[in-house]
Amino acid sequence: MGFHLIAMKKKRAVSKEQWRCVAFIVCSVLLWTRTSAQIRYSIAEEVKEGTVVGNIAKDLGLEKNTLKERGCRVVEGSTESLFHVNQNDGLLYVNRVIDREQVCERSSVCLINLKTVLENPLEIHYVTVEVLDMNDHSPTFLTKESRLEISESVLPAKFQLQAARDADSGSLSIQQYKLSHSEHFRLEVKDRGEDRKTPSLVLQKPLDRESAKTHVLLLTAFDGGKPPKSGNMTIIVNVSDVNDNPPVFSQDSYIAHLSENSPLGTTVFQVNATDLDEGSNGEVIYSFGNHVDARVRKLFDLNQVTGELTVGGIIDFEETERYEIDIQASDKGSATLTTDKTVIINIVDVNDNAPEIEVTSFSHALPEDSKPGTTVALISVKDSDSGLNGKVMCFISQDLPFLLTPSLQNNMYSLVTKQSLDREQHSGYDVTIKVKDAGEPPLSSEKTVKIIVSDVNDNGPQFSENPYTFYITENNNPGVAILSVTARDGDDGSNALISYNILRDKGGEAKLTSFLNVNAENGDILALKSFDFETLKTFQFQVVATDSGTPPLSNNVTVNVFILDQNDNAPVILYPLSSNGSAEGVEEIPRNVNAGHLVTKVRAYDADIGYNGWLLFSLQEVTDHSLFGLDRYTGQIRTLRSFTETDEAEHKLVILVKDNGNVSLSATATVIVKLVEPKEAFAASDVKSAVTHDDNDNVTFYLMITLGCVSVLFLVSIIVLIAMQCSKSTDYTSKYLQETNYDGTLCHSIQYRSGDKRYMLVGPRMSIGSTIVPGSHANTLVLPDRRRPSGEVRIFFDRMPKCVFFWFWGYNFVKINLHCPIGAFVKSSQLKMTLCHFFGYTIFRTNTFNTWCQCSSAF
Repeated sequence: MGFHLIAMKKKRAVSKEQWRCVAFIVCSVLLWTRTSAQIRYSIAEEVKEGTVVGNIAKDLGLEKNTLKERGCRVVEGSTESLFHVNQNDGLLYVNRVIDREQVCERSSVCLINLKTVLENPLEIHYVTVEVLDMNDHSPTFLTKESRLEISESVLPAKFQLQAARDADSGSLSIQQYKLSHSEHFRLEVKDRGEDRKTPSLVLQKPLDRESAKTHVLLLTAFDGGKPPKSGNMTIIVNVSDVNDNPPVFSQDSYIAHLSENSPLGTTVFQVNATDLDEGSNGEVIYSFGNHVDARVRKLFDLNQVTGELTVGGIIDFEETERYEIDIQASDKGSATLTTDKTVIINIVDVNDNAPEIEVTSFSHALPEDSKPGTTVALISVKDSDSGLNGKVMCFISQDLPFLLTPSLQNNMYSLVTKQSLDREQHSGYDVTIKVKDAGEPPLSSEKTVKIIVSDVNDNGPQFSENPYTFYITENNNPGVAILSVTARDGDDGSNALISYNILRDKGGEAKLTSFLNVNAENGDILALKSFDFETLKTFQFQVVATDSGTPPLSNNVTVNVFILDQNDNAPVILYPLSSNGSAEGVEEIPRNVNAGHLVTKVRAYDADIGYNGWLLFSLQEVTDHSLFGLDRYTGQIRTLRSFTETDEAEHKLVILVKDNGNVSLSATATVIVKLVEPKEAFAASDVKSAVTHDDNDNVTFYLMITLGCVSVLFLVSIIVLIAMQCSKSTDYTSKYLQETNYDGTLCHSIQYRSGDKRYMLVGPRMSIGSTIVPGSHANTLVLPDRRRPSGEVRIFFDRMPKCVFFWFWGYNFVKINLHCPIGAFVKSSQLKMTLCHFFGYTIFRTNTFNTWCQCSSAF
């Protein structure tokens, strides 16, 4: 940059006003010469941050030692500068990695204009940086698969295929297409300029539908990189019959001129095509070509019947000056034939004096999971005025989750998100964009962009309860809803549409869940069979609630179902029982027995529980009421007095056994009591004693061996289970425990909840509500209080030694009449679970990891 000095010397004096005029002229000349320099650099895209672009000081002829003093800097239109200059050496550096496809989208030449400013005196130099393209994108097709319907009688025929896209430009964009080998088809590529090549499938050999109904081809697009990159699309050709005349357009070319900002619905032009075929094969419909992108489809609407092309969006001259749109004419034959025509629309610029805001939205709705920085719309601001009146400033409100970022081009802005969105809080925003110029007085305008936040399936269904617990009575009606679950979803539309199904695995619950069905719409669960409490007391399954989003979200809930007993089982007589199965028996007792002698004991069993299984005994028929008495709870028959010579030698007793259900069920047993002389009774007793003595010797021997083995296993189990308990603690809940008590009546179940210190035993032998107090060895019974609604017998055990004593007590002293001790239970610890196994119980687990004990034998 040269400096021009002008010296004016005059011998005569001049006035101050004349010197001021001269100084103004000199400064104007100097300022004009200091803004005329311009240099140009080229760099490749994706270069690292800090890469040197060029030496501005050297190329502009500036002194390096003056750069810092004069405040040398680079001025760009973007708030985030791509380049910066080093004031010490005058080198221009890359400020961040540059993506050419982002900076110069769809531009064959990418130029970034910079201004280099120096002060004292003020100098402005223009620097242009060209960003060279690199082959960093592969060709891609909009769809991975394309289907064509081709008639076997069509030859020759050409079918336009979907064009691939490559974000790179120039020689690095798509250069060629290749088609997999086929004797029937070949590929034809039409060059439409501006890096656009449209592939067409040409039928070169007649098709024979009877030989091959379908042809599968592979179309590959290659770019011009070294090595080239490629993308594939599968073409599936379905062969059909006879539509052999494609539509023909009435004009060879269609060119129209359209003013920008034309109202929606403005007719651009009307295309017309005819088909020589008749009927549906000759009816023509119009559509956009396959490679017409979504942006163009939003700007223009095409009437598929009349071929009229109308404005469907905001037409902006500054955004696009020319549109080349492929329009297809297709007939309605079974094998559709198409003809394509490229129409050209030239946009005519319209100017005015007030600032204008043009908004190009990318979509009508913005997904709520859009990341910060997502572009919502492009804002183009222009003012046809010049000077300060044409300089504009654009801004929006600060309290919105959006911001305006200036683009590289002047007066272009992007409306982007600055934080995450949540549709559940705000379903939409009205963003007002305000623009004012620098004129006096300033003119302004504003425009509101309505942004709808679309729903994303980011909320899974939530059940109203978790887990669910239901109580249903047995003998339910099959096919009727027995319970219902409900879930809610915070999303909208199909994302909140919930369907229900039962989780059916391959485990032990699979057979049970096969008898359940769920209404997929409302969550009502139906039982396909009637439940029997005596067979199944409780079960568990899982219901899955799934929404209809993409991808769908689901949630599981555990449903615990407890079956409630009904009095549907009559008592069963266990003793006396004759050889033919009838409840009859004969008992012989000496005539000289005293009052209170135990004649026999009637044993009975009821499969129900609670009051339904609580049995009471009564004498329905007896020959002499003064001779025999019956304990209504135990079924023991005892003599009430001594026998006399006048008493008959044989007595018949009919015992009625009934439960305590609302509608009592009963059974009867018949006992024949024969009085024999003492000598006959003692003789029969001696025979039985001799046999019993031998048996007892053997039993004692085997019992000692058994107790020894049990003791050893007990000690080993304690050691192992203590070690296991240190690493894991699991709560167990007994499912059911069947056993026979010392008086011959079968107990039903001992049930308790883990973590509770009160344990419950339910069975017909004891009074409902009776309580066995710890420390009494289960011999002290509190009489039932019928005012209490509970139908359970409660047993309290708080410490392990009591439980162990009770086990050994039950095993040693009641070993003849029962195999499982009355009142035995399993607490939630490994030690007591092992004891349960040793003394005649089988332990198994359910899928809830609760421990259950079941008596393995009745006697």
